[in-house]
Amino acid sequence: MEITGNSAFYAGLGAIQAGQNRFDQAASQVANLSAERAATSQSSDYQAERLRSVDRSQQMDLPTATVEQALAAQQIELGAKVAKASDEMLGRLIDTWA
Repeated sequence: MEITGNSAFYAGLGAIQAGQNRFDQAASQVANLSAERAATSQSSDYQAERLRSVDRSQQMDLPTATVEQALAAQQIELGAKVAKASDEMLGRLIDTWA
């Protein structure tokens, strides 16, 4: 029996990694929003507008970032379940063939 890199185990690991990346991006957005609010309260209106206009296409609001973090946590959890189920199934197959 040959075990290839296309197994469900690697799909589960890929889902975990994608979820971690998604969570990191959302957390970064939350940090940027917090920094922007702090800078707005400490700077002039002109400086605050410059900060807001840096890259609005990739910014999200706080509720959206929070939902993204929750979705990312679920994606990580489900990826772990897929990897675990695949690992258990592989163990059963090896026990059956041995």
